[in-house]
Amino acid sequence: MALATAGYLLAAALAGVRRGNQEFLIYLGVMLVLAALVWRVHRRVGLRIATLWCLSAWGLLHMAGGLLEFADGEVLYSFWFVPERLKYDQVVHAFGFGVTTWVCWQALRTVLPDPRPRTGPLILCVAAGMGFGALNEVVEFVLVLLLPETNVGGYRNTGWDLVANLTGCVVAAAIIARAGRAPAATARP
Repeated sequence: MALATAGYLLAAALAGVRRGNQEFLIYLGVMLVLAALVWRVHRRVGLRIATLWCLSAWGLLHMAGGLLEFADGEVLYSFWFVPERLKYDQVVHAFGFGVTTWVCWQALRTVLPDPRPRTGPLILCVAAGMGFGALNEVVEFVLVLLLPETNVGGYRNTGWDLVANLTGCVVAAAIIARAGRAPAATARP
């Protein structure tokens, strides 16, 4: 998984440099910092391998969203699955911050006296996932301030990103709660 992630990050870096895409190169730097943080969290709490694969997939979706272009020059992030209703960007946000909520749960449960998913700790994980999503929007805002041309979008895009983040976080918490009700021998959300 680490090799797969390193491979697509290297390919993305080469494509970003070749195109002179400053925005994308900044995102790549953020990805490297995040990868180091995930590695540190993993060493501390022992994230599930499925979680690490999901994080890697999220990174791949993010890189593809910013690099794959259509004939008209629009990037994949601008693609509408359902016109004016559901965009690639929103799906990636929901998936990614849902996975982030799962990471938060795996970290939190290591310090809980009863590691079964309960409403309070899951609400905390949803809030943490939303906080990380808000931090992502701050990074996008800084990019808008630093670079003359970005694919970030405006206020409406930010609002829909936050809605997608919340959707992913709540769905992840529901899955964690449901998995926690499974027999103890098989449950480990």
